[in-house]
Amino acid sequence: MNILFISSGNTKSGISPIVFNQGNSLMEMGHHVSFFTIKEKGLKGYVKYIFILRKFLKNHSYEIIHAHYSLSAIVAGLAGGKPIVVSLMGSDIKASPLLKYLIKICKLFFWKRIIVKSSDMRISCGIESAAVIPNGVDFSKFKQFSKKESLEITHWNPNKKHILFAANPKRKEKNFPLAKSAFQELNAENTELHTLVDIPNHKMPAYFNAADVIILTSLWEGSPNVIKEALACNCKIVAVNVGDIKEIIGNASGCFITGFNKTEIADCIKKALAYTEKPDGRTHISHLSSDVIAKKITNLYKEVL
Repeated sequence: MNILFISSGNTKSGISPIVFNQGNSLMEMGHHVSFFTIKEKGLKGYVKYIFILRKFLKNHSYEIIHAHYSLSAIVAGLAGGKPIVVSLMGSDIKASPLLKYLIKICKLFFWKRIIVKSSDMRISCGIESAAVIPNGVDFSKFKQFSKKESLEITHWNPNKKHILFAANPKRKEKNFPLAKSAFQELNAENTELHTLVDIPNHKMPAYFNAADVIILTSLWEGSPNVIKEALACNCKIVAVNVGDIKEIIGNASGCFITGFNKTEIADCIKKALAYTEKPDGRTHISHLSSDVIAKKITNLYKEVL
């Protein structure tokens, strides 16, 4: 199958690792995937790319156009792309009421099928026909390995405990102030709190394996990839109950779901630090391996065609 992925190209790596990894999983199944990235920001930049994409599509032919994030999908629709499959992320649904309205309009006129990442997202967007297909996890990349090796990569102090807030603290929706307050409430000696800023995707498994606990305190999420990737590394996790956290984590050992209370979060971190058995998160997300998800996406493409 000849597929075109359309997405923003404004990240430091040029294309979101989530989008690239999904395209790669489809290529491993034998499909041909091309990537078209929108490399400008703001309304003016996206409008400009409508005409650039329209010209591109006149010279190239694809069986499926798969746009990632709503703004890229709007550009694809206005550029005349057909048939369009759209993957919506948490920010499309949770961050802007205007985007939710535009999504419903575009569904009527331009988009053939919509993919959301969780049942919570489908309820939030109000589109019952949306297919729930989470992003997959590359099990060959995200796996448990030596803590000594991972600490050498992260350059963290091997004599201390490490708590990882697995996001950029500047992103307001990730709610770093709550994580910081919980860490201060913890009042634990020889324990450090780390954040993630401009870490290449290929180094992420080392950061997960170097951490003693992964914490998530987001105001909202769709289906957080960082938690799935951490589970694939058999990490201990403390996460607030947003998006599909409860569904993903389930009863995984060494993992705790909490409310938006710094004391409750601190108590769960203490429990996670004290947990000495081997966590089993990886077994809980075997259904989310990238090859399984690629098959579901391929089946959706076949339905569209």
